[in-house]
Amino acid sequence: FFFEKLKIRDTYMFARRHPFLFFLMTISICLTLIFLGLIGFISIGSKMLNTTFTKDYTKSGGNIGIIEINGVILSSKKIIEDMKIFADQEAIKAIIIRIDSPGGGIGPSQEIYREIMKIRTKKKIIASMGSVAASGGYYVASATDGIVANPGTITGSIGVIMEYANIMEIAKKIGISPVVIKSGKYKDMGSPLRELKDTEKKIFQNLVNELHLQFVNDVAKARKIDIPTMKTLADGRIYTGEKAFNLKLIDRLGNLDDAVRWAGEIANIKGELNPVYPKEDKITFIKKLANTLFKNINISGTISDNLRYIIN
Repeated sequence: FFFEKLKIRDTYMFARRHPFLFFLMTISICLTLIFLGLIGFISIGSKMLNTTFTKDYTKSGGNIGIIEINGVILSSKKIIEDMKIFADQEAIKAIIIRIDSPGGGIGPSQEIYREIMKIRTKKKIIASMGSVAASGGYYVASATDGIVANPGTITGSIGVIMEYANIMEIAKKIGISPVVIKSGKYKDMGSPLRELKDTEKKIFQNLVNELHLQFVNDVAKARKIDIPTMKTLADGRIYTGEKAFNLKLIDRLGNLDDAVRWAGEIANIKGELNPVYPKEDKITFIKKLANTLFKNINISGTISDNLRYIIN
């Protein structure tokens, strides 16, 4: 007991003599404990992924594969990999692309579109729209054999947008003067530190028009709608699922379960319908965990909600 009191007294004296150092030591200990706690949490989560989560994603007897496209479409790699896996599995008779996305990059959207067009020659593919499946999300959905959306789903937004912020006036106020050395007169067009010239604006407009035409042609071809009609619908406006159904931009109104039933019908699946999801790896789990944590403290949500992409 005497030694315990002596230790407490020494600690108290040290804190009084070196308050800043004592504060740093306390903060360091707290941060270390928090870090170790996170490592432990991630480790436990990874073990869960290898047990219960894995069983849910790879259960035997599955005959309909469901692939989710969530958020902004920035990469097609994982989505195409999952589609190829389901396409090569004999037990999987149909594939559902579950879309909850406002759009994204035109390149990844076109890659997914092309892969769906290839796979649908040997397996039926249905698109199921969640709360939003607009722009690049609709681009992807149009390639499937059929589209199911809720009456209140936000879809459409068939168009291309390109924008940037000009900070030239701000740069002048704080004394920033840009120096540019370039190999061609158009190499720095779109620079935020100078005005956009008329010739440069025309180049950008032609680029946007070309990409828009690709979008319109692909969607018209996949949906079997003549191009003049599609052009009137593709002015960038959004539609509800109900309005899109009346305009024949989608095929049925319903939820994911309705999409599963329809996929079973067109794929001639006899007996029970068993939808399954692709197996997720540990990295995907950790990414989802990090996104959830950042979303809760309003970091990633604030960033992602304010970014605009070439298909928006």
